[in-house]
Amino acid sequence: MTPSHGISFGDAAKLWLKIGLLGFGGPAGQIALMHRLLVEEKRWIGEARFLHALNYCMLLPGPEAQQLATYVGWLLHRTAGGLVAGLLFVLPGALVILGLSALYAGFQDVPLVQALFYGIKAAVLAVVIEALLRIAKRALKNGWMVAIAVAAFVAIFLLQIDFPLIVLAAGLIGWLGAKARPDIFLPPPAKAGAPAETAALDVALAAGALPHTEPNAKRAAGVLALWLVIWFAPIAGLALMFGGDDVFTQLGLFFSKMAVVTFGGAYAVLAYVAQEAVSGFGWLAPGEMLDGLGLAETTPGPLILVLEFVGFLAAYRHGGFDPLLAGALGACITLWATFAPCFLWIFLGAPYVEALRGNKPLAGALATITAAVVGVIANLALWFALHVLFAEMIRQPVLGLELDLPRLASLDLAALLLAAAALIAAYRFKIGMIPLLIGCAMLGAAWKLWA
Repeated sequence: MTPSHGISFGDAAKLWLKIGLLGFGGPAGQIALMHRLLVEEKRWIGEARFLHALNYCMLLPGPEAQQLATYVGWLLHRTAGGLVAGLLFVLPGALVILGLSALYAGFQDVPLVQALFYGIKAAVLAVVIEALLRIAKRALKNGWMVAIAVAAFVAIFLLQIDFPLIVLAAGLIGWLGAKARPDIFLPPPAKAGAPAETAALDVALAAGALPHTEPNAKRAAGVLALWLVIWFAPIAGLALMFGGDDVFTQLGLFFSKMAVVTFGGAYAVLAYVAQEAVSGFGWLAPGEMLDGLGLAETTPGPLILVLEFVGFLAAYRHGGFDPLLAGALGACITLWATFAPCFLWIFLGAPYVEALRGNKPLAGALATITAAVVGVIANLALWFALHVLFAEMIRQPVLGLELDLPRLASLDLAALLLAAAALIAAYRFKIGMIPLLIGCAMLGAAWKLWA
Protein backbone atom coordinates (compact mmCIF):
# COMPACT_ATOMS: atom_id res chain seq x y z
CA MET A 1 0.00 0.00 0.00
CA THR A 2 1.46 3.36 -1.07
CA PRO A 3 1.43 5.98 1.74
CA SER A 4 -0.56 9.19 1.45
CA HIS A 5 2.46 11.12 0.18
CA GLY A 6 2.51 8.90 -2.93
CA ILE A 7 6.13 7.64 -2.58
CA SER A 8 6.33 3.84 -2.67
CA PHE A 9 8.67 1.85 -0.44
CA GLY A 10 10.35 0.32 -3.49
CA ASP A 11 11.08 3.71 -5.09
CA ALA A 12 12.55 4.96 -1.82
CA ALA A 13 14.71 1.83 -1.42
CA LYS A 14 16.14 2.31 -4.92
CA LEU A 15 17.04 5.89 -4.11
CA TRP A 16 18.70 4.94 -0.81
CA LEU A 17 20.77 2.30 -2.60
CA LYS A 18 21.82 4.88 -5.18
CA ILE A 19 22.90 7.25 -2.41
CA GLY A 20 24.79 4.42 -0.68
CA LEU A 21 26.69 3.60 -3.88
CA LEU A 22 27.44 7.22 -4.84
CA GLY A 23 28.08 8.66 -1.37
CA PHE A 24 31.73 9.62 -1.81
CA GLY A 25 33.36 12.75 -0.46
CA GLY A 26 32.56 12.51 3.23
CA PRO A 27 29.54 14.00 5.01
CA ALA A 28 29.59 17.26 3.05
CA GLY A 29 29.40 15.44 -0.28
CA GLN A 30 26.79 12.96 1.00
CA ILE A 31 24.53 15.66 2.42
CA ALA A 32 24.84 17.63 -0.82
CA LEU A 33 23.91 14.49 -2.78
CA MET A 34 20.85 13.86 -0.61
CA HIS A 35 19.80 17.50 -0.86
CA ARG A 36 20.00 17.42 -4.65
CA LEU A 37 18.05 14.16 -4.94
CA LEU A 38 15.49 14.57 -2.14
CA VAL A 39 14.85 18.32 -2.17
CA GLU A 40 15.64 19.55 -5.67
CA GLU A 41 15.00 16.61 -8.02
CA LYS A 42 12.43 14.35 -6.32
CA ARG A 43 10.86 17.11 -4.18
CA TRP A 44 10.06 14.56 -1.52
CA ILE A 45 10.94 16.93 1.35
CA GLY A 46 11.05 20.73 1.64
CA GLU A 47 14.22 22.73 2.23
CA ALA A 48 13.28 23.94 5.74
CA ARG A 49 12.34 20.47 6.97
CA PHE A 50 15.48 18.95 5.42
CA LEU A 51 17.68 21.51 7.21
CA HIS A 52 15.81 21.02 10.48
CA ALA A 53 16.44 17.27 10.28
CA LEU A 54 20.10 17.93 9.42
CA ASN A 55 20.50 20.23 12.43
CA TYR A 56 19.21 17.51 14.72
CA CYS A 57 21.53 14.92 13.18
CA MET A 58 24.52 17.24 13.56
CA LEU A 59 23.68 17.60 17.23
CA LEU A 60 23.75 13.81 17.71
CA PRO A 61 26.78 11.62 18.24
CA GLY A 62 27.60 9.53 15.20
CA PRO A 63 27.68 10.08 11.42
CA GLU A 64 25.26 12.89 10.63
CA ALA A 65 24.77 11.98 6.95
CA GLN A 66 23.78 8.40 7.72
CA GLN A 67 21.43 9.58 10.44
CA LEU A 68 19.90 12.14 8.08
CA ALA A 69 19.15 9.34 5.60
CA THR A 70 17.60 7.31 8.42
CA TYR A 71 15.52 10.31 9.52
CA VAL A 72 14.08 10.96 6.05
CA GLY A 73 13.52 7.23 5.53
CA TRP A 74 11.58 7.15 8.81
CA LEU A 75 9.52 10.18 7.78
CA LEU A 76 8.63 8.43 4.53
CA HIS A 77 7.95 4.85 5.66
CA ARG A 78 8.13 4.63 9.44
CA THR A 79 10.65 2.31 11.14
CA ALA A 80 11.09 0.00 8.15
CA GLY A 81 11.88 2.97 5.94
CA GLY A 82 14.45 4.29 8.41
CA LEU A 83 16.14 0.88 8.67
CA VAL A 84 16.38 0.46 4.91
CA ALA A 85 17.67 4.01 4.39
CA GLY A 86 20.29 3.77 7.15
CA LEU A 87 21.47 0.26 6.25
CA LEU A 88 21.76 0.91 2.52
CA PHE A 89 23.70 4.07 3.28
CA VAL A 90 26.32 2.01 5.15
CA LEU A 91 26.33 -1.43 3.53
CA PRO A 92 28.19 -0.78 0.22
CA GLY A 93 31.06 1.04 1.91
CA ALA A 94 31.20 -1.47 4.79
CA LEU A 95 31.64 -4.38 2.37
CA VAL A 96 34.41 -2.54 0.51
CA ILE A 97 36.21 -1.60 3.73
CA LEU A 98 36.01 -5.23 4.90
CA GLY A 99 37.76 -6.41 1.74
CA LEU A 100 40.35 -3.62 1.82
CA SER A 101 41.08 -4.27 5.51
CA ALA A 102 41.76 -7.95 4.76
CA LEU A 103 44.12 -7.00 1.90
CA TYR A 104 45.84 -4.43 4.11
CA ALA A 105 46.35 -6.89 6.97
CA GLY A 106 47.74 -9.56 4.64
CA PHE A 107 50.00 -7.40 2.47
CA GLN A 108 50.92 -4.47 4.71
CA ASP A 109 54.59 -5.45 4.83
CA VAL A 110 54.98 -5.52 1.02
CA PRO A 111 57.25 -2.58 0.03
CA LEU A 112 54.88 -1.42 -2.72
CA VAL A 113 51.96 -1.24 -0.27
CA GLN A 114 54.07 0.70 2.22
CA ALA A 115 55.13 3.11 -0.53
CA LEU A 116 51.55 3.66 -1.69
CA PHE A 117 50.39 4.43 1.84
CA TYR A 118 53.28 6.87 2.29
CA GLY A 119 51.60 9.06 -0.32
CA ILE A 120 48.06 8.35 0.90
CA LYS A 121 48.96 9.61 4.38
CA ALA A 122 50.09 12.93 2.94
CA ALA A 123 46.83 13.20 0.99
CA VAL A 124 44.75 12.39 4.07
CA LEU A 125 46.56 15.13 6.02
CA ALA A 126 45.62 17.59 3.26
CA VAL A 127 42.01 16.35 3.31
CA VAL A 128 41.74 16.89 7.08
CA ILE A 129 43.20 20.41 6.83
CA GLU A 130 40.87 21.23 3.92
CA ALA A 131 37.90 19.97 5.96
CA LEU A 132 39.04 22.13 8.89
CA LEU A 133 39.19 25.25 6.69
CA ARG A 134 35.81 24.50 5.10
CA ILE A 135 34.03 23.90 8.41
CA ALA A 136 35.71 26.90 10.04
CA LYS A 137 34.54 29.16 7.21
CA ARG A 138 30.96 28.00 7.73
CA ALA A 139 30.91 27.88 11.54
CA LEU A 140 33.03 30.80 12.76
CA LYS A 141 30.79 33.71 11.84
CA ASN A 142 32.02 36.11 14.53
CA GLY A 143 34.71 36.63 17.14
CA TRP A 144 32.78 34.79 19.83
CA MET A 145 32.65 31.62 17.75
CA VAL A 146 36.36 31.93 16.97
CA ALA A 147 37.05 32.22 20.72
CA ILE A 148 34.98 29.08 21.39
CA ALA A 149 36.93 27.16 18.72
CA VAL A 150 40.26 28.30 20.23
CA ALA A 151 39.10 27.38 23.73
CA ALA A 152 38.07 23.91 22.52
CA PHE A 153 41.49 23.39 20.91
CA VAL A 154 43.31 24.45 24.08
CA ALA A 155 41.05 22.25 26.20
CA ILE A 156 41.64 19.08 24.18
CA PHE A 157 45.27 19.57 23.07
CA LEU A 158 46.88 21.22 26.09
CA LEU A 159 44.56 20.41 28.99
CA GLN A 160 43.46 17.00 27.62
CA ILE A 161 39.86 17.53 28.68
CA ASP A 162 37.52 14.77 27.47
CA PHE A 163 35.74 15.54 24.23
CA PRO A 164 32.19 14.92 25.58
CA LEU A 165 32.73 17.55 28.27
CA ILE A 166 33.79 20.08 25.62
CA VAL A 167 30.67 19.33 23.59
CA LEU A 168 28.37 19.60 26.61
CA ALA A 169 29.93 22.89 27.68
CA ALA A 170 29.63 24.32 24.17
CA GLY A 171 26.02 23.20 23.90
CA LEU A 172 25.13 24.81 27.23
CA ILE A 173 26.85 28.08 26.25
CA GLY A 174 25.00 28.11 22.93
CA TRP A 175 21.65 27.27 24.53
CA LEU A 176 21.94 30.12 27.04
CA GLY A 177 23.61 32.47 24.56
CA ALA A 178 20.79 32.10 22.04
CA LYS A 179 18.41 33.45 24.66
CA ALA A 180 20.63 36.31 25.84
CA ARG A 181 22.38 37.31 22.58
CA PRO A 182 20.67 35.74 19.57
CA ASP A 183 22.61 38.06 17.27
CA ILE A 184 25.81 36.24 18.28
CA PHE A 185 24.79 32.66 18.85
CA LEU A 186 22.03 32.01 16.32
CA PRO A 187 23.09 30.95 12.80
CA PRO A 188 21.87 33.12 9.90
CA PRO A 189 18.60 31.92 8.39
CA ALA A 190 18.93 29.52 5.48
CA LYS A 191 17.72 30.55 2.07
CA ALA A 192 14.58 28.82 0.96
CA GLY A 193 14.92 26.31 -1.84
CA ALA A 194 12.15 23.94 -2.76
CA PRO A 195 8.92 25.39 -1.30
CA ALA A 196 7.42 23.23 1.43
CA GLU A 197 3.96 23.40 -0.08
CA THR A 198 5.14 21.41 -3.14
CA ALA A 199 7.17 18.75 -1.31
CA ALA A 200 5.37 15.43 -0.90
CA LEU A 201 6.30 14.90 2.76
CA ASP A 202 5.46 18.44 3.80
CA VAL A 203 2.06 18.25 2.14
CA ALA A 204 1.28 14.96 3.89
CA LEU A 205 2.50 16.27 7.25
CA ALA A 206 0.45 19.47 6.92
CA ALA A 207 -2.62 17.31 6.28
CA GLY A 208 -1.95 15.21 9.42
CA ALA A 209 -1.59 12.07 7.29
CA LEU A 210 1.59 10.76 8.99
CA PRO A 211 0.65 10.03 12.62
CA HIS A 212 3.93 8.20 13.34
CA THR A 213 5.68 11.59 13.36
CA GLU A 214 3.73 12.77 16.41
CA PRO A 215 5.37 12.43 19.87
CA ASN A 216 4.05 9.57 22.01
CA ALA A 217 5.54 8.77 25.42
CA LYS A 218 4.41 5.13 25.43
CA ARG A 219 5.86 4.55 22.00
CA ALA A 220 9.12 6.30 22.99
CA ALA A 221 9.52 4.01 26.03
CA GLY A 222 9.04 0.95 23.82
CA VAL A 223 11.56 2.21 21.26
CA LEU A 224 14.13 2.91 23.98
CA ALA A 225 13.74 -0.53 25.58
CA LEU A 226 13.85 -2.38 22.24
CA TRP A 227 16.90 -0.64 20.84
CA LEU A 228 18.89 -0.82 24.06
CA VAL A 229 18.39 -4.60 23.94
CA ILE A 230 19.33 -4.69 20.23
CA TRP A 231 22.44 -2.62 20.96
CA PHE A 232 23.75 -4.35 24.08
CA ALA A 233 22.50 -7.95 23.92
CA PRO A 234 25.20 -9.06 21.42
CA ILE A 235 27.90 -7.33 23.49
CA ALA A 236 26.66 -9.03 26.67
CA GLY A 237 26.74 -12.32 24.76
CA LEU A 238 30.36 -11.69 23.78
CA ALA A 239 31.28 -10.99 27.40
CA LEU A 240 29.69 -14.27 28.50
CA MET A 241 31.37 -16.26 25.72
CA PHE A 242 34.86 -14.76 25.75
CA GLY A 243 35.18 -12.84 29.03
CA GLY A 244 35.50 -9.16 29.77
CA ASP A 245 39.17 -8.85 28.79
CA ASP A 246 38.81 -10.48 25.38
CA VAL A 247 39.39 -8.32 22.29
CA PHE A 248 35.86 -8.90 20.99
CA THR A 249 34.25 -7.73 24.21
CA GLN A 250 36.63 -4.78 24.36
CA LEU A 251 35.70 -3.81 20.79
CA GLY A 252 31.99 -3.93 21.61
CA LEU A 253 32.35 -1.84 24.75
CA PHE A 254 34.88 0.64 23.36
CA PHE A 255 32.95 1.43 20.21
CA SER A 256 29.68 1.58 22.11
CA LYS A 257 31.32 4.34 24.13
CA MET A 258 32.46 5.98 20.90
CA ALA A 259 28.89 5.84 19.60
CA VAL A 260 27.81 8.02 22.52
CA VAL A 261 30.60 10.61 22.32
CA THR A 262 31.32 10.91 18.58
CA PHE A 263 29.89 14.42 18.26
CA GLY A 264 31.11 16.23 15.17
CA GLY A 265 31.50 13.15 12.97
CA ALA A 266 34.52 11.06 12.10
CA TYR A 267 37.17 13.80 11.98
CA ALA A 268 36.38 15.00 15.48
CA VAL A 269 36.79 11.60 17.15
CA LEU A 270 39.64 10.04 15.17
CA ALA A 271 42.45 11.50 17.26
CA TYR A 272 40.98 9.97 20.43
CA VAL A 273 40.30 6.60 18.78
CA ALA A 274 43.79 6.53 17.28
CA GLN A 275 45.44 7.28 20.61
CA GLU A 276 43.42 4.62 22.45
CA ALA A 277 43.85 2.01 19.71
CA VAL A 278 47.63 2.59 19.61
CA SER A 279 48.62 3.47 23.17
CA GLY A 280 45.72 2.13 25.22
CA PHE A 281 44.91 -1.25 23.65
CA GLY A 282 47.87 -1.84 21.33
CA TRP A 283 45.58 -2.77 18.43
CA LEU A 284 47.28 -0.55 15.84
CA ALA A 285 50.79 0.74 15.16
CA PRO A 286 51.36 4.52 14.95
CA GLY A 287 50.22 5.85 11.61
CA GLU A 288 47.88 2.98 10.76
CA MET A 289 44.81 5.07 11.58
CA LEU A 290 45.85 7.35 8.73
CA ASP A 291 46.02 4.31 6.45
CA GLY A 292 42.51 3.34 7.50
CA LEU A 293 41.22 6.85 6.93
CA GLY A 294 42.78 6.77 3.48
CA LEU A 295 40.84 3.58 2.73
CA ALA A 296 37.62 5.09 4.08
CA GLU A 297 38.11 8.22 1.95
CA THR A 298 38.21 6.09 -1.22
CA THR A 299 34.91 4.27 -0.57
CA PRO A 300 31.26 5.35 -0.44
CA GLY A 301 29.54 5.67 2.93
CA PRO A 302 30.33 7.53 6.15
CA LEU A 303 33.96 8.21 7.07
CA ILE A 304 33.26 6.67 10.47
CA LEU A 305 33.67 3.34 8.63
CA VAL A 306 37.37 3.79 9.42
CA LEU A 307 36.41 2.30 12.81
CA GLU A 308 35.58 -0.95 10.99
CA PHE A 309 39.22 -1.00 9.83
CA VAL A 310 40.35 -0.62 13.45
CA GLY A 311 38.04 -3.43 14.60
CA PHE A 312 39.25 -5.73 11.82
CA LEU A 313 42.96 -5.22 12.61
CA ALA A 314 42.41 -5.55 16.37
CA ALA A 315 40.66 -8.91 16.01
CA TYR A 316 42.95 -10.06 13.18
CA ARG A 317 45.95 -9.65 15.47
CA HIS A 318 44.46 -10.58 18.84
CA GLY A 319 41.42 -12.76 18.10
CA GLY A 320 43.04 -16.06 19.06
CA PHE A 321 41.80 -18.07 16.05
CA ASP A 322 41.85 -17.89 12.23
CA PRO A 323 42.95 -14.26 11.60
CA LEU A 324 40.64 -13.52 8.65
CA LEU A 325 37.59 -14.99 10.42
CA ALA A 326 38.49 -13.15 13.62
CA GLY A 327 39.02 -9.91 11.69
CA ALA A 328 35.64 -10.23 9.99
CA LEU A 329 33.97 -10.83 13.36
CA GLY A 330 35.78 -7.83 14.84
CA ALA A 331 34.63 -5.67 11.93
CA CYS A 332 31.01 -6.80 12.40
CA ILE A 333 31.11 -6.11 16.14
CA THR A 334 32.52 -2.64 15.50
CA LEU A 335 29.85 -1.88 12.90
CA TRP A 336 27.12 -3.08 15.26
CA ALA A 337 28.32 -1.00 18.21
CA THR A 338 28.83 2.06 15.97
CA PHE A 339 25.56 2.08 14.03
CA ALA A 340 22.92 0.42 16.22
CA PRO A 341 22.79 3.55 18.44
CA CYS A 342 22.27 5.73 15.33
CA PHE A 343 18.89 4.09 14.76
CA LEU A 344 18.02 4.53 18.44
CA TRP A 345 18.72 8.28 18.34
CA ILE A 346 16.52 8.75 15.27
CA PHE A 347 13.59 6.49 16.14
CA LEU A 348 13.47 7.84 19.70
CA GLY A 349 14.07 11.52 19.06
CA ALA A 350 12.72 12.30 15.59
CA PRO A 351 9.04 12.73 16.62
CA TYR A 352 10.06 15.26 19.26
CA VAL A 353 12.41 17.03 16.86
CA GLU A 354 9.56 17.44 14.40
CA ALA A 355 7.67 19.18 17.20
CA LEU A 356 10.66 21.47 17.93
CA ARG A 357 10.98 23.10 14.53
CA GLY A 358 11.95 26.75 15.00
CA ASN A 359 13.37 26.28 18.51
CA LYS A 360 16.02 29.01 18.83
CA PRO A 361 17.93 27.70 21.90
CA LEU A 362 18.42 24.36 20.10
CA ALA A 363 19.76 26.18 17.03
CA GLY A 364 22.13 28.19 19.23
CA ALA A 365 23.41 25.04 20.93
CA LEU A 366 24.05 23.44 17.54
CA ALA A 367 25.91 26.47 16.17
CA THR A 368 28.15 26.67 19.26
CA ILE A 369 28.90 22.94 19.23
CA THR A 370 29.89 23.24 15.59
CA ALA A 371 32.31 26.05 16.52
CA ALA A 372 33.82 23.86 19.26
CA VAL A 373 34.17 20.99 16.79
CA VAL A 374 36.36 23.27 14.66
CA GLY A 375 38.83 23.39 17.55
CA VAL A 376 38.65 19.63 17.96
CA ILE A 377 39.32 19.05 14.25
CA ALA A 378 42.25 21.48 14.51
CA ASN A 379 43.63 19.18 17.22
CA LEU A 380 43.15 16.21 14.91
CA ALA A 381 44.88 17.99 12.03
CA LEU A 382 47.85 18.84 14.25
CA TRP A 383 48.02 15.25 15.57
CA PHE A 384 48.00 13.87 12.04
CA ALA A 385 50.57 16.41 10.85
CA LEU A 386 53.01 15.54 13.60
CA HIS A 387 52.78 11.81 12.84
CA VAL A 388 52.97 12.22 9.05
CA LEU A 389 55.75 14.78 8.85
CA PHE A 390 58.04 13.69 11.69
CA ALA A 391 59.61 10.29 12.27
CA GLU A 392 60.17 10.76 16.01
CA MET A 393 58.05 12.16 18.83
CA ILE A 394 59.43 13.06 22.27
CA ARG A 395 57.40 13.62 25.45
CA GLN A 396 58.47 16.96 26.92
CA PRO A 397 57.29 19.23 29.77
CA VAL A 398 55.75 22.52 28.59
CA LEU A 399 54.37 25.04 31.11
CA GLY A 400 53.84 22.27 33.64
CA LEU A 401 52.18 19.96 31.08
CA GLU A 402 53.54 16.77 29.46
CA LEU A 403 53.17 17.02 25.67
CA ASP A 404 54.24 14.79 22.77
CA LEU A 405 56.34 17.05 20.55
CA PRO A 406 58.30 16.24 17.40
CA ARG A 407 62.06 16.00 17.12
CA LEU A 408 62.63 18.70 14.50
CA ALA A 409 65.59 16.89 12.94
CA SER A 410 63.28 13.99 12.02
CA LEU A 411 61.20 16.13 9.61
CA ASP A 412 60.37 14.30 6.36
CA LEU A 413 60.71 16.99 3.69
CA ALA A 414 59.26 14.81 0.94
CA ALA A 415 56.10 14.16 2.98
CA LEU A 416 55.84 17.91 3.73
CA LEU A 417 56.08 18.83 0.04
CA LEU A 418 53.60 16.13 -0.97
CA ALA A 419 51.09 17.19 1.72
CA ALA A 420 51.45 20.86 0.73
CA ALA A 421 50.87 20.03 -2.95
CA ALA A 422 47.83 17.92 -2.02
CA LEU A 423 46.39 20.74 0.08
CA ILE A 424 46.79 23.24 -2.78
CA ALA A 425 45.19 20.76 -5.19
CA ALA A 426 42.24 20.13 -2.87
CA TYR A 427 41.62 23.65 -1.55
CA ARG A 428 42.67 25.90 -4.45
CA PHE A 429 41.92 23.75 -7.49
CA LYS A 430 39.07 21.66 -6.01
CA ILE A 431 40.58 18.34 -7.11
CA GLY A 432 38.24 15.47 -6.23
CA MET A 433 38.90 13.04 -3.39
CA ILE A 434 39.62 9.96 -5.49
CA PRO A 435 42.01 11.64 -7.99
CA LEU A 436 43.82 13.31 -5.08
CA LEU A 437 44.36 10.04 -3.21
CA ILE A 438 45.42 8.14 -6.33
CA GLY A 439 47.80 10.89 -7.42
CA CYS A 440 49.46 11.14 -4.01
CA ALA A 441 49.70 7.34 -3.75
CA MET A 442 51.50 7.19 -7.11
CA LEU A 443 53.87 10.05 -6.25
CA GLY A 444 54.59 8.59 -2.83
CA ALA A 445 55.30 5.17 -4.30
CA ALA A 446 57.60 6.65 -6.93
CA TRP A 447 59.57 8.53 -4.27
CA LYS A 448 59.89 5.63 -1.82
CA LEU A 449 60.70 2.95 -4.40
CA TRP A 450 62.97 4.80 -6.82
CA ALA A 451 64.32 7.90 -5.08
